[in-house]
Amino acid sequence: MPSSSRRPVAAGVLALLLAACGAAPEPEPEAAPSATSASAPPAPESVTVVATGDVLVHQDGALVAGAATGDGGYDFTGVFAPVAPVIGDADLAICHLETPVAPAGGPYRGYPSFAVQPEVVDALAGAGYDLCTTASNHSLDAGVGGVARTLDVLDAAGIAHTGTYRSQAESATPVVLDVAGVRVASVSATFGLNGVPLPPGRPWAVDVADVPDVGGVLAAAARARAAGAQIVVASLHCCAEYDHEPTAAQEQAVRALLASPDVDLVLGHHAHVVQPFERIDGEWVAYGLGNHLAEHSTRGYATEDSVAARFTFTRGGDGRFTVTRAEAVPLLIDRRPDEVQVVPADPATFERVAAVLDRRGARAAGLEIVAG
Repeated sequence: MPSSSRRPVAAGVLALLLAACGAAPEPEPEAAPSATSASAPPAPESVTVVATGDVLVHQDGALVAGAATGDGGYDFTGVFAPVAPVIGDADLAICHLETPVAPAGGPYRGYPSFAVQPEVVDALAGAGYDLCTTASNHSLDAGVGGVARTLDVLDAAGIAHTGTYRSQAESATPVVLDVAGVRVASVSATFGLNGVPLPPGRPWAVDVADVPDVGGVLAAAARARAAGAQIVVASLHCCAEYDHEPTAAQEQAVRALLASPDVDLVLGHHAHVVQPFERIDGEWVAYGLGNHLAEHSTRGYATEDSVAARFTFTRGGDGRFTVTRAEAVPLLIDRRPDEVQVVPADPATFERVAAVLDRRGARAAGLEIVAG
C-alpha cells in the first residue's frame, strides 16, 4: 500500500506562528499524484495456463521397453523432453493422469484395468507440470489403495492434484494455487468409472458427474471461488472415444459450465483423439486434447495426434481475469520400435490437428495455432 504522506516539521511551526498573529496560514499546494496512489489503475497482470491430454502407460509396448533401466526401474524422462519447453514455460501446466499407479516394482497392468509405473509421475514433474487432474473412468482400476498411492506419489513429486481423494476433508477442500501472484483453481470430474461402483462409505473418492448434469462440478467451482480463486479451470473427462466431434451431452455440459460465473475455462479428455476448440460467449473450451502419452492398439483413428492448449489470462479493468490469448500447439506421439516420445507435430500432423481444432470457427474467434 502507498505510505501516508506527512507535512514537513517546518511547515507546522510556521502555521502556529501565523495563528498566534491572527493570520490564517496559506493552504499548502496539493502534492501531484504519484504512480503509487490508490487512484492509479493496477498494473496489468497476466498468467499463462498450458494443458495437455490423457496420460496412459500401456504395457508390453515400446514405451515401457524403452524406459526400462535394467534394474527393475523405469525412466520416462526422455518421453517428454522434446516438449518440455512448452510445458515448463507456462505459469501453470496441467496434465491429466488418467490411470492409477502401482507400487514401485509392480505388478503393473495395462488396458483394460490399469496400474502403471509410478516413475511416469517423476517424468511429468521433470517436464514442468504443476498440477494433474485425476478423475477418469480408470480412477478406481486399482481400488481405493490405488487412489491413495497415486496421490501420495504426486505429492512426493511436488505436483498438485484434484479429482480423486484420500479423505472426505480432502474432497471438500478447493485446490487453489498461487500462480505468479494470481490464485488459480482446478476442478475435475469424470462421467463414469467403467461400471465400478464408488467404494462403500466413500462416495467422495472420485468426482463423478452424470453428464450432462454437472451440478457437482459447479458446486466445486463455487467453493473454489469463495476460497479466493481468481481463475477457475474445469476439466471434464467424457464422453465418446475416437470421435472428433463432441457429443450432445458433452456440449450441454460444457455450456452449463461456461454459463457459470465461477468457471473461466473448460478442458476435455477421454476421446483419445483431438476435438475442436470453441469460444462460447467470450469463454473457451477445448472439447478434447487427445492423448498426451499412450500406445493405443486401435488403428484407423488419430490416437497419436495431440495438442497442448495454451491460454493467457489477463486482469481487466473490472478486476476479473479473462482469456486474452488462446493458442494451440499441435503435438505428436512418436511411436518407434524401441522408443516413444511426445514431439512437436510434423507438417502433415500439424495441418490435420489444425483442421480439427478449427471445425467450430476457433481461428476466426481468435485461436492461434502455433508450432511452439
